[in-house]
Amino acid sequence: MDVFNGAPSICRQKAAEASACQYPLDVFVLGGREFSSRLILGSGKYPLTMMKEVVEAGQPDIVTLAVRRANAGGRENILDHIPAGKTLLPNTSGARNAQEALTIARLARELGCGDFIKIEVIPDTKYLMPDNEETLEATRLLVKDGFIALPYMNPDLVMARKLAEAGAAAVMPLGAPIGSNKGLVTRELIALIIEEMEVPVIVDAGIGRPSQACEAMEMGADAVMINTAVATADDPPAMARAFSLAVKAGREAYLAGPGRVGRGEASSPLTGFLSNLDEGL
Repeated sequence: MDVFNGAPSICRQKAAEASACQYPLDVFVLGGREFSSRLILGSGKYPLTMMKEVVEAGQPDIVTLAVRRANAGGRENILDHIPAGKTLLPNTSGARNAQEALTIARLARELGCGDFIKIEVIPDTKYLMPDNEETLEATRLLVKDGFIALPYMNPDLVMARKLAEAGAAAVMPLGAPIGSNKGLVTRELIALIIEEMEVPVIVDAGIGRPSQACEAMEMGADAVMINTAVATADDPPAMARAFSLAVKAGREAYLAGPGRVGRGEASSPLTGFLSNLDEGL
C-alpha cells in the first residue's frame, strides 16, 4: 500500500529532482480531518489523575475512552482529565451486538464526544475477540446515523473490504488479543490488509513494546492504538513518550524505503583498494 495521500510516490519523484525529500505531504487524514500524530492513546487501566500527564507525554491527537467513564456531572468524569484540544474517540465497549453498539454510540454523542466512534462488538467475555459479522452490521448502522466509524476487527482481508464498502473511515485489525501485550501475532494478516486497503489501517490491541509499534509503522500501518502497554508500565508517562518516538521512527523508516533483504555484502568494495595498494608496492 502506498503511503497515505500518495506521499511516497511524490517523494520518490521529488527525490529524483532534488537531493533531499522532507515528505511535506505526509499527513494522517482520518474522517476528513488532518492529524499530526499517528499514535492513538487509550485511557483505560490507570487512574484518571494520571490521564493528563500521560497524554502530554505521548502527545497524541486522538484519545480513546469508554463511554461508561464519561459520567456527565459526576465526580469521576474522564472528560475532565483529557487535555483540551484532543479529538475524542469513544468506543462501544460492552456492546454484544450491532444494536447495542448503536445505542452506546448515540450516548457518547449526547455526552459531547463528537461523531468519531470506535466500534467494539465483543460478545466473547473470555478472550475478548470481536465479532466481525456484528461489527459489519454496526458499521452500517452507525455510518447511516452520521458517525465516523472505526471498526475494531479480527484481521480478515475480506471483512476489511466489506467494512470499507460499508463506509468505515478506517479499519482497526488487532495485533494480538486485547490487553495481552504479545505484539504483532497477526503480522502476516495485517500486512495483507495494509497492502490492499485504500482506507487507513490502524493496528489496535496487543502491541506491548515501542519496538512493536515501530514495526507496525514500518510495515505501512497508518497509525497504532496503544493502551495496556502504557497503562501497565512502571512509568506510564515515560512509556507513552517512548511509544510516540517509536511511531515517528517507524513512519520515517517506511517513508525512507527500507533496504532490500539478501545475502551479506560489503558496504564498500575492498578488492579494488587492495589491488591498488599492491600496484603501488
